[in-house]
Amino acid sequence: MRTVLTGTAAARGMALGRARLVRPSKLSVDNRPLLDDEVEPEIERLHAAVNLARKELVELRDKLHGALARDVGEFIDAHSMLLEDPELLHGLDDMIRNDRYRATAALKAQADKLGAVFEAMDDPYLRSRREDVDQVLGRVMAVLSRQSSNEERKLAARVGEILIADTLAPGDMAHLAGHGLLGVIAAGGSVYSHSAILARSLNLPMLVGTRDALSEIGDEDLVLLDAEAGKAIIHPTAQDLSRYRAWQREAAREGRRLAALAKQPTRTRDGVDIRLYANAEQASDVAQARALGASGVGLYRTEFLFLRSKGLPSEDEQFQAYRDLVLGMGGLPCTLRTLDLGADKADNAGLSLRAEENPALGVRGVRLSLRYPTVFAAQLRAILRASSYGPVRILIPMITTADEIRAVRSLLALCAREVQESGHELGEIPEVGAMIEVPAAAIGIRNLVADSDFFAIGTNDLAQYVLAADRNNDALGTLYDPLQPALLRLIARVIGVGRRSGKPVSLCGEMAGDPLLTPLLLALGLTDFSMHPGQMLEVRDRIGDLERARLRHLAPSLLRAASSQQVAALLDSFNPR
Repeated sequence: MRTVLTGTAAARGMALGRARLVRPSKLSVDNRPLLDDEVEPEIERLHAAVNLARKELVELRDKLHGALARDVGEFIDAHSMLLEDPELLHGLDDMIRNDRYRATAALKAQADKLGAVFEAMDDPYLRSRREDVDQVLGRVMAVLSRQSSNEERKLAARVGEILIADTLAPGDMAHLAGHGLLGVIAAGGSVYSHSAILARSLNLPMLVGTRDALSEIGDEDLVLLDAEAGKAIIHPTAQDLSRYRAWQREAAREGRRLAALAKQPTRTRDGVDIRLYANAEQASDVAQARALGASGVGLYRTEFLFLRSKGLPSEDEQFQAYRDLVLGMGGLPCTLRTLDLGADKADNAGLSLRAEENPALGVRGVRLSLRYPTVFAAQLRAILRASSYGPVRILIPMITTADEIRAVRSLLALCAREVQESGHELGEIPEVGAMIEVPAAAIGIRNLVADSDFFAIGTNDLAQYVLAADRNNDALGTLYDPLQPALLRLIARVIGVGRRSGKPVSLCGEMAGDPLLTPLLLALGLTDFSMHPGQMLEVRDRIGDLERARLRHLAPSLLRAASSQQVAALLDSFNPR
């Protein structure tokens, strides 16, 4: 019988396929008590499952490259660390040895116990980490429950299927997408989670918050995932399928129409030129940006070089990567963001830092770079050497005070002398910009003007810090809202100060690539957008339909709004229904 479930569209599109349910927390649990002679074999069985789960994570990490390695790698690393936690493992061993639990029952009990601890935490960021524990223990549980089929065969069998899950770890989504996954329906999750962002970059339709998905959808059910309308249709009718085919035809036509915009200027309907830059970190991103007519690279994430190496990358390795970027863009400006890692990922990059309870608020970005001046200097020298091949700018992440920018400039001047003395060719000294993602930097933006050549607003982190809401915590989905007036006022403040002081301002967070938010950003005065190359044509198309002058007149009303609902209502007339 046809059944319709509703959810929130996290990644647009439609897909038709067979449902594949993933219930790691609901796998078979054997509650029979162990006999004395079964205890040690059961512990060995558990340890073997943990080791295999670790191995799978390592293999999954190694298969990811470029943007996926960055976006997904940190979650895989966090899950690997949990599987190394001696307290977690000893607790499981004790349940088996002392309480005679079987391995699956011990995992279930441990998950419930830790879940209660996390739920009781006041800090929403820490509370949201329960999902990591559930996913890790669920992975071990899946290994224990696995029969003869290995993971690769299971993945191959999922070609042409829609995954139905409570939540889906970004690493698993990335791997499954490479094996033909058509879409995802999640019972939980948030549209601003890393999994949702990844789904959008993979063009993988995704619904979140589809509460009854696991109970209403059965394995092998035919499902029409309509992430345009926020619906999942179980056992679709002939009329539903006809609508899906019509959407496919329209999507193909739209794809051809957008492709024709690749070499067109980015210009509003009233003739204002807007610059679209690309976020990039690998050769395919650069090639795509050039093909789509990007104005340059607005954000090149250099940390991927550190994360994919077994140790610290050498100056020459970095130089070659940066040189290839500059050459690949054929004379267009390239903005390289310096190392943006925190203590949670520093070990993977060959740096050793003391573990931090909250890495998001710890030694990360420029704080980490200035703590390791030798490592930072090697990166700056590599960038300086690459600058002889074309225009380069340096973007400093996690800036809080002007003192940090001055410290970077001082080290950069020293590095420039070292490059010259070593006989390498040196281009013009790159401009140095501040990434505005710390609220103190946005509020005190005037204090940064004298020492900064340009600004780039990182809205992903700025929104989290301003709203004190982790975007991966689905319980805070309504609070983590890019239309929040407090966030918009800070964005407008940075853009305004930049314009009045003659300092360019770009925006390189998720907001920049969302066509529904394009009118808002134009209204706030933004003229430089930086986004994933795959989002550029839609945003260019949207800009061509808008009159900037009319939108600018809307800015005072937007900034006086008392709620995100009021902001949305003001923008409603500019966005397609």
